[in-house]
Amino acid sequence: MWFLGFVILLIKLAAVLGALVLLAVYLVWIERRLLAKFETRLGPNRAGWHGALQPFADGVKILLKEDLIPEGADRFIFMMAPAVVATSALLLFVVVPFGEGFTLWGRRVPMLFTDLNVGLLYVVAISTVAVYGVVLAGWSSNSLYSLLGGIRGAAQMISYELSLGLSLAPVVMMAGSFSLVDIVDAQAAYPFILVQPVGFLIFLVSTMAEAHRLPFDIPEAENELMGGYHTEYSGMRFGLFFVGEYVNMLVLGSLAAVFFLGGWRGPLLPGVVWFVLKVLIVPFLLIWSRAALPRPRYDQLMAFGWKCLIPVALVNIIATGGLMLLFG
Repeated sequence: MWFLGFVILLIKLAAVLGALVLLAVYLVWIERRLLAKFETRLGPNRAGWHGALQPFADGVKILLKEDLIPEGADRFIFMMAPAVVATSALLLFVVVPFGEGFTLWGRRVPMLFTDLNVGLLYVVAISTVAVYGVVLAGWSSNSLYSLLGGIRGAAQMISYELSLGLSLAPVVMMAGSFSLVDIVDAQAAYPFILVQPVGFLIFLVSTMAEAHRLPFDIPEAENELMGGYHTEYSGMRFGLFFVGEYVNMLVLGSLAAVFFLGGWRGPLLPGVVWFVLKVLIVPFLLIWSRAALPRPRYDQLMAFGWKCLIPVALVNIIATGGLMLLFG
């Protein structure tokens, strides 16, 4: 039986990894098409139907580009930093339940890799690892622009990681568990977004900062830092940063679906379909914000995190505890 379980695990790994990478690749195309619609222009429309093959053309182009390492850079750290960013995004999906499960060969197969009883703490811990890739990429590139981008990324992560964690505290209080499966089960009657709209908004803004999306793309601000921490990267290493960003968007969408939108639960359609539809809500909002919002100054960005989001998140925790005591 252990061999059957191992085979099922390998099948799930291949299926989920393939689906994540494919969705991330096509999320680039979706973003370019949506931005074109928002800005009243065409966007990519030559390769395939409405430009649907453009991601493959871009992938071939990135693979064929020369992989350069700047003179004076720390070669080992410079080469490993992109892998840290991409791997940390994929590791987040280990504890995410994406369906109800099914029976295969007389064996119950859960639609997740592992159900940790401290799954939420695992999510918060792994999400902080990605910043190491950003900081190491900036430091190892031997470039002041890259170094400034890496330092900005670390400062931004510290401020917005706090508000992200605090926004999830009321979810744990209502579910009574750190397990992501238990959190989804606790939303059988209604999704938590109905009773935690403030927590969801704080989580959404914090995920925008985690994903370095406009208006929170200060670590890679093109008009100031030419690209920030990945300025000196080319070829497939730049591709890892690029794919890692979009995989991270999908993972953050998965977490939003699990914590606030009821996970895979929904009427009529299969659970996996509901889960994918809910996951795509967050990337759409991130793309929309990129088309609609300007980039603030760095001091304004940090002040918003420390002076606005964190106090509101603390008040939300106190209010949730008070209402739970009052109404049981």
